[in-house]
Amino acid sequence: MSTRFKRPTHYRNFLIGTALIAFQAYLGYSAINGNFGIVSQKRMVSEIQELQGEQEKLQAQIDAYRLRIDLFDPKRLDPDLLTEKARALLSMARPDDILIPLNSTN
Repeated sequence: MSTRFKRPTHYRNFLIGTALIAFQAYLGYSAINGNFGIVSQKRMVSEIQELQGEQEKLQAQIDAYRLRIDLFDPKRLDPDLLTEKARALLSMARPDDILIPLNSTN
């Protein structure tokens, strides 16, 4: 019974080393340019700042609408505002009011 000794192949070691280097290159690229990499992080920070600015504008609009809605609350209804709106809707004025026409047909 004879035994054969296999000669160690260098191709296998070369392929394993190449595969590991390629995998490390992929991880390095992903750390810089991936979804959560350095470049994407800077882009996300700028988007967050833009969205916070938009949020502040929308919050100001919401506050303005809430103020206008609060004016319609029957418990806190302003009598001056109520008479002004009623006279504007009915196209009526008191004798001591000063009227300024907005649309001139001249």
